[in-house]
Amino acid sequence: MKKLKKALAAVLAAAMVMSVSPVTSMAAFDDTLNFGCYVYSTSFDPAAYQNAAWQGVRWGITECLFKFNDDMSVEPLLCDTYEVSDDKMTWTFHIREGVQFSNGDACDAQAVADSLNRLFYVCANSDDYSSTPAGYIDMASIEADTDANTVTIVTNTAVADLTATLCFPFYSIIDVYGDTTDAEHEGGYATSVIATGPYALSSFDATTKSGTMVANEYYWKEEVPYGTVNVTFIEDDSTKAMSLMSGLIDLTENVTTSSDLATLEASDAYYVSQSSSLRSGFAYINMDGILGNDTLRQAIRMAIDSTTMCEITVGGMYTAGVGILPSSLIYEDEDLDNPYAYDLEAAVALLDEAGIVDTDGDGVRELDGENINLNYITYNNRCLSDFAAAIQSTLSQYLGIGVSVNSTDSDTEWMLMQSGEYDLCDSNWTTVGTGDPTAFLLNWYGGTDGSNFYSTENPDGTNYCNYDSDEFDALYEQFIASTDTDERNALVVEMEQVLVNDCAVLLHGYYNSTMISNASKVTGAEIATFDYYWLSTDIKPAE
Repeated sequence: MKKLKKALAAVLAAAMVMSVSPVTSMAAFDDTLNFGCYVYSTSFDPAAYQNAAWQGVRWGITECLFKFNDDMSVEPLLCDTYEVSDDKMTWTFHIREGVQFSNGDACDAQAVADSLNRLFYVCANSDDYSSTPAGYIDMASIEADTDANTVTIVTNTAVADLTATLCFPFYSIIDVYGDTTDAEHEGGYATSVIATGPYALSSFDATTKSGTMVANEYYWKEEVPYGTVNVTFIEDDSTKAMSLMSGLIDLTENVTTSSDLATLEASDAYYVSQSSSLRSGFAYINMDGILGNDTLRQAIRMAIDSTTMCEITVGGMYTAGVGILPSSLIYEDEDLDNPYAYDLEAAVALLDEAGIVDTDGDGVRELDGENINLNYITYNNRCLSDFAAAIQSTLSQYLGIGVSVNSTDSDTEWMLMQSGEYDLCDSNWTTVGTGDPTAFLLNWYGGTDGSNFYSTENPDGTNYCNYDSDEFDALYEQFIASTDTDERNALVVEMEQVLVNDCAVLLHGYYNSTMISNASKVTGAEIATFDYYWLSTDIKPAE
């Protein structure tokens, strides 16, 4: 523990920068993959913030103790066996023997415990780290038994399935004691981390958000298929498609321009893997502002034709629905009632009857004597900016509600959301990233009970929309306290209905993910249901 405390102190004192892994490509690995994708972060440190945690897993750099299969079952990864106490508060994980980090250091029980302890410590004690691991695990202690090569996690509350939670990228295992001399990144985040995945970062340009990876010669699981992977940041969806068709890249993800996707699907030269993902696209509604007005939110919800937007505006890349969770999940979506279904005439009448009208004839309705002009922040990925533009046009043309759309990058939008500088804020979430919607539904939990770690008084809370519902909070607290599957599933539906009744979120639809490859060069490029698995060892050179 002295060694760990010393390292953790260094994290806070010097922002503990991790180095680019010193691994070099082995001669046996002579193939190169060119991957064009949206790059969400300039960091790969799971403690930095959520996008950084996801990016490490997506690029095949970091791994967790467990991973999800496409059917949502949990597969052991760095852990091979585990035991749990009857009260589901003490979980003991045996760490797989022989696993090494990309620098050759052993990934044993002590390394795993130190990595997880460092995660919780820096996120609780330094403003430079904004991941929220304590929001998903009410952790009492994490200790290693080096003789048994086990890590024991004790929680303060019973956990239905901690193995599923440990699949989440926050809990990626990194080498806390790796070389810390290079790759300093502004803000104290590591440009790279030393981890156990099949690939290790050899270079990264934070300005262009592009990098090069090499095969991890110490990879524990199987042969790494590529010696080099060049990752190029491509923001525009049409540019992704053109880069693939011109041969500049061999693989890309999530081409969401319907005409481009249709062209690729029609050609035998490309393989398109598409999946009904676990993602929902939606706009947060900031209740601490003009949209705290119930009537205004209800009218906006009734004015939005989600079905047309999903089928026409974004060309079928989304599927319309009522509840915030995708209807493909196990929850009884058909039981939900939508009292604010699309009805443009009713939306106009609702505003008129409430006296929210245009008094000066400038075409914009007023509320409390001020023109309504919503600050809508979005970013150009997964069709979110298309939804924002359609909503802006609809509200302006048919309701007389002004909307200013600010399209930025995902990191900037995340910071604006955290600071509450928005009225509507676009997002696209994996709704069951820990195997159930505990973490996702936390977005609307506003409880302030000091005994409950899911609290807006706690910096690990994530209710950035300032939603406050005693009914929702009570259901959420009952949900996280329950370990009965049927009860938890029923409570999820009840919480969804509360959000619908309160118009607490502006749902766009359920996203359909894609992965597209050059069929003559690449095989095995399937989009995973949990789409934080991008560059896996299943993706290989075509024979």
